[in-house]
Amino acid sequence: MQRRDVIRTGAWLGLGWAGGALAHHGWSSFDQDRPIYLEGRVVDVKWRNPHAELVLELPEALRLPADLGQRPLPAQTAGIDGPALLAKTALPTRRDRRWEIELAPLFRLGQWQMPEVKIGASLSTVGFTFKDEKGEAILRAEYVFLDGKVYGLRSSPA
Repeated sequence: MQRRDVIRTGAWLGLGWAGGALAHHGWSSFDQDRPIYLEGRVVDVKWRNPHAELVLELPEALRLPADLGQRPLPAQTAGIDGPALLAKTALPTRRDRRWEIELAPLFRLGQWQMPEVKIGASLSTVGFTFKDEKGEAILRAEYVFLDGKVYGLRSSPA
């Protein structure tokens, strides 16, 4: 059982509010001042609510794409300055080869018409992890680049 599952189980067993608060990450848990870029192959998928999750296996030599800042982005209902976000995106400093990627709830993924991601798929993502990259290797996806399309996940399509 993974640590997150232990926390979720502890919350259900009534071990207190603090355990329940750690079981699900809201946007405020992530450092939104430092977007990071990941790409790789999907090795696990949990397509369910409260949000879909992927495990992404990164290549040994991860590189920031030269065209990242010029990629076209979809219009969203949230006021997100996507080009500025991509311009300041960096690679993670930690060297984990596997990252858990938190996507949006299934309803929102449906609004974007994002297909269910399958094991073995290649994708890249820009998003946020914890401050100073502490804790588990988890990224909350802001954008997902999959099969030549980009999906903005914080809000609905405009």
